[in-house]
Amino acid sequence: MPHLGRTPRPGRTPLPVRGPHPTGTAAVGAPRTPLRVGFGVPGTAHPLLAAAEWAELTRSCGSLHWVVLNVAGGPGDRPDPHCLDAAGRLRNAGVRVLGHLDVAYGARSFGELVSDAHRYLDWYLVDGFFLARCPTERTALPEVRRTVTTLRALLDRAHVVFGHGSHPYPGYVESADQLVTFSGPWSDYRWSQVAEWTADYPPERFCHLVHGVPRGHLDEALRVARWQGASTIYFTDRTDGGGSGGSRALGGDPWEALPGYWDDIVSRIGPGVSE
Repeated sequence: MPHLGRTPRPGRTPLPVRGPHPTGTAAVGAPRTPLRVGFGVPGTAHPLLAAAEWAELTRSCGSLHWVVLNVAGGPGDRPDPHCLDAAGRLRNAGVRVLGHLDVAYGARSFGELVSDAHRYLDWYLVDGFFLARCPTERTALPEVRRTVTTLRALLDRAHVVFGHGSHPYPGYVESADQLVTFSGPWSDYRWSQVAEWTADYPPERFCHLVHGVPRGHLDEALRVARWQGASTIYFTDRTDGGGSGGSRALGGDPWEALPGYWDDIVSRIGPGVSE
């Protein structure tokens, strides 16, 4: 499944940022607001290859905000009964299942994206959409807004997540339920900064997806999410193969398998646990 990287986009205007958050053993102060943390799972391997992972997600349903269904870089060419069954089990457990729409930073056409959305709705009964590789520039916003307006017309109350991977132009927040404002390695995340405009919105609007997080740094990673105001997270020790430490994921995709410490992190932020 496609990797959700933090590829820099040309021509982007730097956004105001707040100073580096405190990490490690330094005093962290108080987060800007109390928040409850849950998981957004950006993409698990096909159920035939990762049956145990899909079963574990269903078992951990109380800690999940949503799970992305990525059949083959999108919905695929024909209905897949294994994906339908896996998605159905999650939906029956009360977990949102989102169809993976690859926006390709604006390179894919409106018609292609709407066609993929129709397939997800007809074949897998998804609850919303994850717009992977979503643009960040102001100039791309009108076309993204047009796409989302159509998606919401197709599915009333669709949950829409923009998979930017970095802070976009602030206007994007008005068109999505959530924005992924960080997607990348722990080595970058631990020293990352947050755009000042995000403080005008509740933590429920923001998601952080981080790979290569060592087990011993989970508490620190949770502090970063709390400090920056992101209530939906996904931390894994899997890596994309480009860095040191952690367990390298098959195919270089750190999201396809659950982290080796899944039970540990679920217990830390399980239902009713306030971070």
